Amino acid sequence: MKLSLKLTLALVVAVAVVLAAFGVGRVERELTLFQTDMSADHRAFGRALASAVMEVARREGDERALELVQRANLREGGVDIRWVPEPTARTVSRVEETPSGRYLVTNVRLELPPPHSGSIQLTESMGDEDQYVDDTIRRTVLRTATTAGVCGVLILLLGWIFVGRPMNRLMDKARRVGAGDLTGPLRLRQRDEIGALAEEMNAMCDRLAEARATVAAETAARINALEQLRHADRLATVGKLASGLAHELGTPLNVVLARARMIERGESTGPQAADDARIIAEQTDRMTAIIRQLLDFARRRSVQREPTDLSALARRTLSLIEPIATKRGIVLDGPSGESPVVDVDGSQMEQVLTNLVINAVHAQPKGGNVRIRLEHARRAPPPDLGGEERRWLSLSVEDDGVGMAKEIREHAFEPFFTTKDVGEGTGLGLSVAWGIVREHGGFIEMWSEQGRGSRFTVYLPEAESEA
Repeated sequence: MKLSLKLTLALVVAVAVVLAAFGVGRVERELTLFQTDMSADHRAFGRALASAVMEVARREGDERALELVQRANLREGGVDIRWVPEPTARTVSRVEETPSGRYLVTNVRLELPPPHSGSIQLTESMGDEDQYVDDTIRRTVLRTATTAGVCGVLILLLGWIFVGRPMNRLMDKARRVGAGDLTGPLRLRQRDEIGALAEEMNAMCDRLAEARATVAAETAARINALEQLRHADRLATVGKLASGLAHELGTPLNVVLARARMIERGESTGPQAADDARIIAEQTDRMTAIIRQLLDFARRRSVQREPTDLSALARRTLSLIEPIATKRGIVLDGPSGESPVVDVDGSQMEQVLTNLVINAVHAQPKGGNVRIRLEHARRAPPPDLGGEERRWLSLSVEDDGVGMAKEIREHAFEPFFTTKDVGEGTGLGLSVAWGIVREHGGFIEMWSEQGRGSRFTVYLPEAESEA
Protein backbone atom coordinates (compact mmCIF):
# COMPACT_ATOMS: atom_id res chain seq x y z
CA MET A 1 0.00 0.00 0.00
CA LYS A 2 1.32 3.43 -0.92
CA LEU A 3 2.34 5.91 1.76
CA SER A 4 -0.16 8.59 0.74
CA LEU A 5 -3.02 6.08 0.90
CA LYS A 6 -1.86 4.87 4.30
CA LEU A 7 -1.78 8.43 5.60
CA THR A 8 -5.21 9.11 4.13
CA LEU A 9 -6.78 6.04 5.74
CA ALA A 10 -5.13 6.78 9.08
CA LEU A 11 -6.29 10.40 9.13
CA VAL A 12 -9.80 9.53 7.89
CA VAL A 13 -10.14 6.91 10.63
CA ALA A 14 -8.86 9.41 13.20
CA VAL A 15 -11.31 12.09 12.01
CA ALA A 16 -14.18 9.58 12.03
CA VAL A 17 -13.32 8.43 15.56
CA VAL A 18 -13.14 12.01 16.85
CA LEU A 19 -16.41 13.01 15.18
CA ALA A 20 -18.08 9.84 16.43
CA ALA A 21 -16.91 10.59 19.97
CA PHE A 22 -18.29 14.13 19.71
CA GLY A 23 -21.55 12.72 18.29
CA VAL A 24 -21.96 10.24 21.13
CA GLY A 25 -21.31 13.00 23.65
CA ARG A 26 -23.83 15.23 21.96
CA VAL A 27 -26.51 12.53 21.92
CA GLU A 28 -25.92 11.87 25.60
CA ARG A 29 -26.17 15.58 26.38
CA GLU A 30 -29.34 15.94 24.31
CA LEU A 31 -30.86 12.91 26.04
CA THR A 32 -29.99 14.31 29.47
CA LEU A 33 -31.42 17.72 28.59
CA PHE A 34 -34.57 16.14 27.17
CA GLN A 35 -35.16 14.12 30.33
CA THR A 36 -34.38 17.13 32.51
CA ASP A 37 -36.87 19.28 30.60
CA MET A 38 -39.59 16.63 30.84
CA SER A 39 -38.93 16.18 34.55
CA ALA A 40 -39.05 19.95 35.12
CA ASP A 41 -42.33 20.23 33.18
CA HIS A 42 -43.81 17.34 35.17
CA ARG A 43 -42.81 18.86 38.49
CA ALA A 44 -44.02 22.33 37.62
CA PHE A 45 -47.34 21.05 36.32
CA GLY A 46 -47.69 18.57 39.23
CA ARG A 47 -47.01 21.22 41.87
CA ALA A 48 -49.46 23.65 40.24
CA LEU A 49 -52.13 20.97 40.00
CA ALA A 50 -51.53 19.88 43.60
CA SER A 51 -51.93 23.47 44.82
CA ALA A 52 -55.16 23.83 42.85
CA VAL A 53 -56.49 20.51 44.16
CA MET A 54 -55.73 21.41 47.77
CA GLU A 55 -57.37 24.84 47.32
CA VAL A 56 -60.53 23.22 45.88
CA ALA A 57 -60.53 20.67 48.72
CA ARG A 58 -60.32 23.48 51.26
CA ARG A 59 -63.22 25.35 49.69
CA GLU A 60 -65.42 22.66 48.20
CA GLY A 61 -64.35 19.38 49.73
CA ASP A 62 -62.19 16.42 48.87
CA GLU A 63 -64.55 14.94 46.30
CA ARG A 64 -64.55 18.09 44.23
CA ALA A 65 -60.77 18.15 44.49
CA LEU A 66 -60.47 14.61 43.07
CA GLU A 67 -62.83 15.54 40.25
CA LEU A 68 -60.41 18.34 39.38
CA VAL A 69 -57.67 15.72 38.97
CA GLN A 70 -59.88 13.72 36.60
CA ARG A 71 -60.73 16.80 34.50
CA ALA A 72 -57.03 17.69 34.28
CA ASN A 73 -56.29 14.15 33.02
CA LEU A 74 -58.88 14.57 30.27
CA ARG A 75 -57.41 17.87 29.13
CA GLU A 76 -53.78 16.68 29.03
CA GLY A 77 -54.00 13.96 26.36
CA GLY A 78 -50.24 13.20 26.27
CA VAL A 79 -49.91 12.89 30.04
CA ASP A 80 -51.76 10.40 32.23
CA ILE A 81 -52.76 12.20 35.51
CA ARG A 82 -54.23 10.26 38.38
CA TRP A 83 -54.50 10.22 42.14
CA VAL A 84 -52.69 7.40 43.94
CA PRO A 85 -53.15 6.58 47.59
CA GLU A 86 -49.44 6.18 48.33
CA PRO A 87 -48.19 9.45 49.76
CA THR A 88 -44.69 10.65 48.92
CA ALA A 89 -42.42 12.76 51.08
CA ARG A 90 -41.31 14.93 48.17
CA THR A 91 -41.67 15.30 44.44
CA VAL A 92 -39.92 12.39 42.69
CA SER A 93 -39.37 11.70 38.95
CA ARG A 94 -38.20 8.34 37.53
CA VAL A 95 -38.07 6.42 34.24
CA GLU A 96 -39.90 3.11 34.15
CA GLU A 97 -39.40 0.35 31.59
CA THR A 98 -42.56 -1.60 30.61
CA PRO A 99 -43.34 -4.03 27.82
CA SER A 100 -45.16 -1.26 26.01
CA GLY A 101 -42.24 1.20 26.24
CA ARG A 102 -40.38 3.68 28.41
CA TYR A 103 -42.29 6.20 30.59
CA LEU A 104 -41.39 9.17 32.78
CA VAL A 105 -43.31 8.94 36.07
CA THR A 106 -43.49 11.86 38.53
CA ASN A 107 -45.20 11.76 41.96
CA VAL A 108 -46.21 15.04 43.65
CA ARG A 109 -47.33 14.99 47.33
CA LEU A 110 -51.01 15.83 47.83
CA GLU A 111 -51.74 17.04 51.36
CA LEU A 112 -55.40 15.99 51.92
CA PRO A 113 -56.87 14.56 55.11
CA PRO A 114 -57.41 10.78 55.23
CA PRO A 115 -58.72 8.80 53.50
CA HIS A 116 -57.88 11.00 50.46
CA SER A 117 -54.29 11.67 51.37
CA GLY A 118 -51.77 10.43 48.75
CA SER A 119 -50.11 11.95 45.71
CA ILE A 120 -50.73 13.02 42.14
CA GLN A 121 -48.93 10.80 39.62
CA LEU A 122 -48.04 12.07 36.14
CA THR A 123 -47.05 9.43 33.54
CA GLU A 124 -45.82 10.40 30.06
CA SER A 125 -44.46 8.19 27.27
CA MET A 126 -40.82 8.77 26.24
CA GLY A 127 -41.41 7.65 22.64
CA ASP A 128 -40.83 11.20 21.44
CA GLU A 129 -37.50 11.14 23.21
CA ASP A 130 -36.51 7.88 21.51
CA GLN A 131 -37.53 9.29 18.13
CA TYR A 132 -35.53 12.42 18.86
CA VAL A 133 -32.51 10.34 19.83
CA ASP A 134 -32.79 8.24 16.62
CA ASP A 135 -33.01 11.39 14.51
CA THR A 136 -30.03 12.87 16.31
CA ILE A 137 -28.00 9.69 15.76
CA ARG A 138 -28.85 9.62 12.04
CA ARG A 139 -27.88 13.26 11.65
CA THR A 140 -24.65 12.70 13.56
CA VAL A 141 -23.70 9.63 11.45
CA LEU A 142 -24.48 11.47 8.23
CA ARG A 143 -22.53 14.51 9.36
CA THR A 144 -19.59 12.35 10.45
CA ALA A 145 -19.55 10.38 7.17
CA THR A 146 -19.74 13.54 5.09
CA THR A 147 -16.98 15.25 7.04
CA ALA A 148 -14.76 12.14 6.93
CA GLY A 149 -15.34 11.75 3.18
CA VAL A 150 -14.49 15.38 2.45
CA CYS A 151 -11.43 15.17 4.69
CA GLY A 152 -10.39 11.89 3.03
CA VAL A 153 -10.57 13.33 -0.48
CA LEU A 154 -8.72 16.46 0.61
CA ILE A 155 -6.04 14.47 2.45
CA LEU A 156 -5.66 12.05 -0.46
CA LEU A 157 -5.20 14.93 -2.89
CA LEU A 158 -2.74 16.75 -0.65
CA GLY A 159 -0.96 13.48 0.13
CA TRP A 160 -0.48 12.78 -3.58
CA ILE A 161 0.78 16.31 -4.22
CA PHE A 162 3.12 16.60 -1.25
CA VAL A 163 4.03 12.94 -0.59
CA GLY A 164 2.99 10.51 -3.32
CA ARG A 165 4.30 12.27 -6.40
CA PRO A 166 7.64 13.33 -4.83
CA MET A 167 8.18 9.82 -3.45
CA ASN A 168 7.54 8.31 -6.90
CA ARG A 169 10.17 10.62 -8.35
CA LEU A 170 12.56 9.70 -5.56
CA MET A 171 12.00 5.98 -6.21
CA ASP A 172 12.56 6.47 -9.93
CA LYS A 173 15.80 8.31 -9.15
CA ALA A 174 16.86 5.52 -6.77
CA ARG A 175 16.19 2.90 -9.48
CA ARG A 176 18.29 4.83 -11.98
CA VAL A 177 21.09 5.19 -9.45
CA GLY A 178 20.90 1.45 -8.77
CA ALA A 179 21.22 0.84 -12.53
CA GLY A 180 24.31 3.05 -12.63
CA ASP A 181 22.73 6.19 -14.11
CA LEU A 182 23.95 9.13 -12.03
CA THR A 183 22.87 11.84 -14.49
CA GLY A 184 19.80 14.09 -14.33
CA PRO A 185 19.51 15.75 -10.91
CA LEU A 186 16.15 15.48 -9.15
CA ARG A 187 14.53 18.89 -8.65
CA LEU A 188 11.66 19.20 -6.15
CA ARG A 189 10.08 22.54 -5.29
CA GLN A 190 9.23 21.38 -1.79
CA ARG A 191 11.09 22.92 1.12
CA ASP A 192 10.44 20.12 3.55
CA GLU A 193 12.07 16.83 4.53
CA ILE A 194 11.31 15.22 1.15
CA GLY A 195 12.86 18.18 -0.67
CA ALA A 196 15.91 17.91 1.61
CA LEU A 197 16.11 14.17 0.83
CA ALA A 198 16.09 14.95 -2.90
CA GLU A 199 18.94 17.44 -2.45
CA GLU A 200 20.92 14.90 -0.46
CA MET A 201 20.33 12.29 -3.17
CA ASN A 202 21.59 14.72 -5.81
CA ALA A 203 24.66 15.42 -3.70
CA MET A 204 25.17 11.68 -3.24
CA CYS A 205 25.00 11.16 -7.03
CA ASP A 206 27.58 13.91 -7.54
CA ARG A 207 29.89 12.28 -5.02
CA LEU A 208 29.34 8.85 -6.58
CA ALA A 209 30.10 10.25 -10.03
CA GLU A 210 33.33 11.76 -8.73
CA ALA A 211 34.20 8.51 -6.97
CA ARG A 212 33.39 6.54 -10.13
CA ALA A 213 35.67 8.75 -12.20
CA THR A 214 38.40 8.38 -9.59
CA VAL A 215 37.98 4.61 -9.44
CA ALA A 216 37.99 4.39 -13.24
CA ALA A 217 41.22 6.36 -13.43
CA GLU A 218 42.81 4.31 -10.65
CA THR A 219 41.58 1.07 -12.22
CA ALA A 220 43.03 2.05 -15.59
CA ALA A 221 46.33 2.87 -13.90
CA ARG A 222 46.32 -0.42 -12.00
CA ILE A 223 45.47 -2.38 -15.13
CA ASN A 224 48.29 -0.65 -16.98
CA ALA A 225 50.67 -1.39 -14.11
CA LEU A 226 49.47 -4.99 -14.00
CA GLU A 227 50.04 -5.38 -17.74
CA GLN A 228 53.51 -3.92 -17.38
CA LEU A 229 54.20 -6.29 -14.50
CA ARG A 230 53.04 -9.27 -16.53
CA HIS A 231 55.10 -8.14 -19.50
CA ALA A 232 58.13 -7.78 -17.25
CA ASP A 233 57.58 -11.32 -15.99
CA ARG A 234 57.19 -12.50 -19.59
CA LEU A 235 60.46 -10.84 -20.60
CA ALA A 236 62.20 -12.36 -17.57
CA THR A 237 60.89 -15.75 -18.66
CA VAL A 238 62.09 -15.08 -22.20
CA GLY A 239 65.57 -14.50 -20.78
CA LYS A 240 65.47 -17.91 -19.12
CA LEU A 241 64.16 -19.57 -22.28
CA ALA A 242 66.72 -17.85 -24.50
CA SER A 243 69.60 -19.45 -22.63
CA GLY A 244 68.07 -22.86 -23.19
CA LEU A 245 67.24 -22.20 -26.83
CA ALA A 246 70.82 -21.14 -27.57
CA HIS A 247 71.81 -24.81 -27.72
CA GLU A 248 68.78 -25.57 -29.93
CA LEU A 249 69.95 -22.88 -32.38
CA GLY A 250 73.64 -23.89 -32.22
CA THR A 251 73.24 -27.21 -34.03
CA PRO A 252 71.29 -25.92 -37.06
CA LEU A 253 73.60 -22.87 -37.24
CA ASN A 254 76.62 -25.15 -37.43
CA VAL A 255 74.94 -27.16 -40.19
CA VAL A 256 74.08 -23.98 -42.13
CA LEU A 257 77.59 -22.59 -41.72
CA ALA A 258 79.27 -25.80 -42.85
CA ARG A 259 77.06 -26.22 -45.92
CA ALA A 260 77.41 -22.57 -46.88
CA ARG A 261 81.23 -22.79 -46.74
CA MET A 262 81.20 -25.95 -48.82
CA ILE A 263 79.24 -24.11 -51.48
CA GLU A 264 81.55 -21.08 -51.12
CA ARG A 265 84.69 -23.18 -51.64
CA GLY A 266 83.19 -24.95 -54.60
CA GLU A 267 83.21 -28.32 -52.87
CA SER A 268 79.52 -28.75 -53.63
CA THR A 269 78.62 -28.67 -57.26
CA GLY A 270 75.69 -29.80 -59.32
CA PRO A 271 73.18 -31.96 -57.47
CA GLN A 272 75.25 -31.80 -54.30
CA ALA A 273 75.02 -27.98 -54.23
CA ALA A 274 71.26 -28.14 -54.65
CA ASP A 275 71.02 -30.66 -51.78
CA ASP A 276 73.19 -28.42 -49.55
CA ALA A 277 70.96 -25.43 -50.39
CA ARG A 278 67.88 -27.48 -49.42
CA ILE A 279 69.48 -28.46 -46.10
CA ILE A 280 70.37 -24.80 -45.44
CA ALA A 281 66.74 -23.80 -46.13
CA GLU A 282 65.39 -26.54 -43.82
CA GLN A 283 67.67 -25.56 -40.96
CA THR A 284 66.86 -21.91 -41.49
CA ASP A 285 63.13 -22.68 -41.27
CA ARG A 286 63.81 -24.63 -38.09
CA MET A 287 65.68 -21.71 -36.50
CA THR A 288 63.02 -19.27 -37.71
CA ALA A 289 60.29 -21.35 -36.08
CA ILE A 290 62.19 -21.45 -32.77
CA ILE A 291 62.81 -17.71 -32.79
CA ARG A 292 59.22 -16.97 -33.84
CA GLN A 293 57.87 -19.08 -31.00
CA LEU A 294 60.06 -17.18 -28.55
CA LEU A 295 59.03 -13.82 -30.02
CA ASP A 296 55.35 -14.78 -29.92
CA PHE A 297 55.72 -15.59 -26.26
CA ALA A 298 57.49 -12.29 -25.54
CA ARG A 299 55.14 -10.10 -27.59
CA ARG A 300 52.83 -7.84 -25.60
CA ARG A 301 49.28 -7.74 -26.89
CA SER A 302 45.74 -7.13 -25.70
CA VAL A 303 43.58 -9.83 -24.17
CA GLN A 304 41.93 -11.94 -26.85
CA ARG A 305 39.79 -14.79 -25.60
CA GLU A 306 38.99 -17.55 -28.04
CA PRO A 307 38.23 -21.27 -27.93
CA THR A 308 41.51 -22.95 -27.03
CA ASP A 309 42.62 -26.58 -26.81
CA LEU A 310 44.57 -26.64 -23.55
CA SER A 311 46.19 -29.96 -24.40
CA ALA A 312 47.73 -28.53 -27.56
CA LEU A 313 48.72 -25.37 -25.68
CA ALA A 314 50.46 -27.49 -23.02
CA ARG A 315 52.43 -29.44 -25.64
CA ARG A 316 53.48 -26.22 -27.36
CA THR A 317 54.63 -24.75 -24.04
CA LEU A 318 56.63 -27.85 -23.16
CA SER A 319 58.42 -27.75 -26.51
CA LEU A 320 59.54 -24.22 -25.64
CA ILE A 321 60.81 -25.20 -22.19
CA GLU A 322 62.25 -28.59 -23.15
CA PRO A 323 65.82 -27.32 -23.80
CA ILE A 324 66.04 -25.91 -20.26
CA ALA A 325 64.56 -29.10 -18.76
CA THR A 326 66.86 -31.38 -20.75
CA LYS A 327 69.90 -29.39 -19.68
CA ARG A 328 68.90 -29.97 -16.02
CA GLY A 329 68.12 -33.65 -16.51
CA ILE A 330 64.38 -33.26 -16.14
CA VAL A 331 61.79 -35.24 -18.12
CA LEU A 332 58.63 -33.37 -19.16
CA ASP A 333 55.48 -35.48 -19.31
CA GLY A 334 52.64 -33.63 -21.05
CA PRO A 335 49.05 -34.52 -21.96
CA SER A 336 48.23 -36.35 -25.15
CA GLY A 337 45.25 -36.10 -27.46
CA GLU A 338 42.73 -33.30 -27.37
CA SER A 339 41.05 -31.66 -24.40
CA PRO A 340 37.69 -29.87 -24.13
CA VAL A 341 37.89 -26.41 -25.63
CA VAL A 342 37.69 -23.51 -23.18
CA ASP A 343 37.30 -19.81 -23.88
CA VAL A 344 40.62 -18.29 -22.73
CA ASP A 345 43.42 -16.04 -23.92
CA GLY A 346 45.94 -18.56 -25.24
CA SER A 347 48.94 -16.27 -24.80
CA GLN A 348 48.11 -15.55 -21.17
CA MET A 349 47.44 -19.19 -20.35
CA GLU A 350 50.74 -20.08 -22.01
CA GLN A 351 52.41 -17.60 -19.66
CA VAL A 352 50.68 -19.22 -16.67
CA LEU A 353 51.75 -22.71 -17.69
CA THR A 354 55.31 -21.56 -18.53
CA ASN A 355 55.72 -20.00 -15.08
CA LEU A 356 54.43 -23.12 -13.33
CA VAL A 357 56.63 -25.51 -15.35
CA ILE A 358 59.78 -23.38 -14.96
CA ASN A 359 59.14 -23.26 -11.19
CA ALA A 360 58.82 -27.05 -11.21
CA VAL A 361 62.09 -27.35 -13.14
CA HIS A 362 63.90 -25.06 -10.70
CA ALA A 363 62.50 -27.06 -7.77
CA GLN A 364 64.48 -30.15 -8.95
CA PRO A 365 68.18 -29.20 -9.05
CA LYS A 366 69.23 -32.85 -9.30
CA GLY A 367 66.80 -33.76 -12.07
CA GLY A 368 63.44 -35.43 -11.94
CA ASN A 369 60.03 -35.35 -13.59
CA VAL A 370 57.42 -32.71 -14.32
CA ARG A 371 53.92 -33.99 -15.07
CA ILE A 372 51.09 -31.99 -16.64
CA ARG A 373 47.59 -33.44 -16.42
CA LEU A 374 44.20 -32.30 -17.71
CA GLU A 375 41.07 -33.53 -15.90
CA HIS A 376 37.41 -32.71 -15.35
CA ALA A 377 36.26 -31.71 -11.88
CA ARG A 378 33.00 -30.67 -10.26
CA ARG A 379 33.32 -28.65 -7.10
CA ALA A 380 32.50 -25.35 -5.42
CA PRO A 381 34.95 -22.46 -5.84
CA PRO A 382 36.82 -21.09 -2.79
CA PRO A 383 34.93 -18.68 -0.50
CA ASP A 384 36.80 -15.59 -1.71
CA LEU A 385 35.65 -16.29 -5.28
CA GLY A 386 32.12 -17.36 -4.34
CA GLY A 387 29.50 -19.15 -6.39
CA GLU A 388 27.77 -22.52 -6.54
CA GLU A 389 29.23 -25.91 -7.35
CA ARG A 390 29.92 -26.31 -11.05
CA ARG A 391 32.13 -28.06 -13.64
CA TRP A 392 35.80 -27.11 -14.07
CA LEU A 393 38.66 -28.14 -16.34
CA SER A 394 41.72 -28.62 -14.13
CA LEU A 395 45.28 -28.23 -15.41
CA SER A 396 47.84 -29.51 -12.90
CA VAL A 397 51.64 -29.20 -12.87
CA GLU A 398 53.33 -31.63 -10.49
CA ASP A 399 56.99 -32.18 -9.63
CA ASP A 400 59.07 -34.40 -7.36
CA GLY A 401 61.22 -31.55 -6.10
CA VAL A 402 62.19 -30.23 -2.71
CA GLY A 403 58.73 -28.89 -1.85
CA MET A 404 57.91 -25.93 0.38
CA ALA A 405 57.59 -25.40 4.11
CA LYS A 406 54.40 -23.96 5.58
CA GLU A 407 55.87 -20.49 6.12
CA ILE A 408 56.87 -20.36 2.44
CA ARG A 409 53.54 -21.68 1.17
CA GLU A 410 51.73 -18.85 2.96
CA HIS A 411 53.58 -16.27 0.85
CA ALA A 412 53.93 -18.20 -2.41
CA PHE A 413 51.50 -16.02 -4.39
CA GLU A 414 52.77 -12.68 -3.08
CA PRO A 415 54.50 -10.45 -5.68
CA PHE A 416 58.32 -10.37 -5.53
CA PHE A 417 58.45 -13.17 -2.97
CA THR A 418 61.01 -15.76 -4.05
CA THR A 419 63.39 -18.33 -2.56
CA LYS A 420 65.47 -18.64 -5.74
CA ASP A 421 68.99 -17.37 -6.14
CA VAL A 422 69.65 -13.97 -7.66
CA GLY A 423 69.21 -14.14 -11.43
CA GLU A 424 66.93 -17.20 -11.37
CA GLY A 425 63.65 -15.52 -10.49
CA THR A 426 61.88 -12.22 -9.85
CA GLY A 427 59.14 -13.49 -7.55
CA LEU A 428 56.44 -12.46 -10.04
CA GLY A 429 55.64 -15.79 -11.69
CA LEU A 430 53.04 -17.19 -9.28
CA SER A 431 51.42 -13.82 -8.54
CA VAL A 432 51.07 -13.10 -12.27
CA ALA A 433 49.66 -16.59 -12.87
CA TRP A 434 47.18 -16.15 -10.02
CA GLY A 435 45.95 -12.83 -11.45
CA ILE A 436 45.54 -14.20 -14.98
CA VAL A 437 43.58 -17.23 -13.80
CA ARG A 438 41.30 -15.05 -11.64
CA GLU A 439 40.59 -12.82 -14.65
CA HIS A 440 39.43 -15.95 -16.47
CA GLY A 441 36.98 -16.75 -13.66
CA GLY A 442 39.11 -19.56 -12.22
CA PHE A 443 41.44 -20.18 -9.30
CA ILE A 444 44.70 -21.94 -8.41
CA GLU A 445 45.15 -24.53 -5.67
CA MET A 446 48.55 -25.45 -4.28
CA TRP A 447 49.79 -28.57 -2.51
CA SER A 448 53.38 -28.88 -1.35
CA GLU A 449 55.39 -30.74 1.27
CA GLN A 450 59.06 -30.59 1.99
CA GLY A 451 60.86 -33.51 0.38
CA ARG A 452 57.75 -34.73 -1.49
CA GLY A 453 57.32 -32.13 -4.22
CA SER A 454 54.63 -29.69 -5.19
CA ARG A 455 51.47 -29.60 -7.27
CA PHE A 456 49.78 -26.48 -8.66
CA THR A 457 46.28 -27.00 -10.11
CA VAL A 458 44.61 -24.38 -12.29
CA TYR A 459 40.80 -24.58 -12.37
CA LEU A 460 39.11 -22.95 -15.37
CA PRO A 461 35.31 -22.76 -15.68
CA GLU A 462 33.86 -25.24 -18.13
CA ALA A 463 30.65 -24.53 -20.02
CA GLU A 464 27.64 -26.11 -18.26
CA SER A 465 26.37 -27.33 -21.62
CA GLU A 466 29.30 -29.72 -21.62
CA ALA A 467 28.23 -31.24 -18.29
